[in-house]
Amino acid sequence: MPTLPWVTPNPAPPHAQAVVMASRFEVRSLMDVPRFCWKSLAAWGQVRSAPGAFGASLIAQPAKRVFYTLSAWESREALYAYARAEPHRSIMTGLRATMRSSTFTFWEVPVEQLPIGWDDAKHRLEEQARIDAAAA
Repeated sequence: MPTLPWVTPNPAPPHAQAVVMASRFEVRSLMDVPRFCWKSLAAWGQVRSAPGAFGASLIAQPAKRVFYTLSAWESREALYAYARAEPHRSIMTGLRATMRSSTFTFWEVPVEQLPIGWDDAKHRLEEQARIDAAAA
């Protein structure tokens, strides 16, 4: 699965704030990669029509067993509604046992700063992973 570039499901209103979420997932084995890729495509299809989604992108690094998501939303409520809706809800539950690790980070930006760059998102994920490890 190649990197899926930033798409804009819903145009953001001018001068609004966007809630951004970045995530990093690592699956336990190379045998888990095809299933994770397949399920990611279903979630990708869902986000492309999700109410309140201002944008999203995915990076897959199958040989490393690592996957990244980056998305922007009109609110945390819109993001959480997406996560609770099907198929995303079943995907999260069904893949939980295959996860070696997961990291999530959230921040807000003016919509004029969309799309978010991957360098910024990965830096924030690395910092969140350090915070999570220190708290464990």
